[in-house]
Amino acid sequence: MRVHIATDHAGMELSAHLITALAAKGYDMVDHGPAAYDAEDDYPSFCINAAQAVVTDQVAGVDALGIVLGGSGNGEQIAANKVKGVRAALAWNLSTAKLAREHNDANVVAVGGRQHSVEEATEIIEAFLAEPFSDAERHVRRIGKIATYETTGEVVD
Repeated sequence: MRVHIATDHAGMELSAHLITALAAKGYDMVDHGPAAYDAEDDYPSFCINAAQAVVTDQVAGVDALGIVLGGSGNGEQIAANKVKGVRAALAWNLSTAKLAREHNDANVVAVGGRQHSVEEATEIIEAFLAEPFSDAERHVRRIGKIATYETTGEVVD
């Protein structure tokens, strides 16, 4: 599986760890930056680029997911969710990470680098990457309604 990862300055240590640890587990890691620490950097471009790459890969039939990191993960999740086709979920424990995949077929996970130890954040992200989508009809239906709104602006009951 290809994994696109992006961060801001607050998640750089975690990002570097994840790139190494996940590559060692066989994931094809693609780093969308930043390349160097800058306390004044702006996360949106990094996160949007990673999210766009996930969608591009998925449309092409490549098995891909994304990770966006920051201090809290909130802004990074918001930025990623602006990309058409992205369902980014903020995960703060194993349950929210697994449910994001199982129920929502989330394709990007956001984690706050200042909210967790490196070990805890790694466990959360590994749980997200490993959890399959359930394909349950109710979840497919709900995701379809979100996709309809995203593409048409129509709210479906």
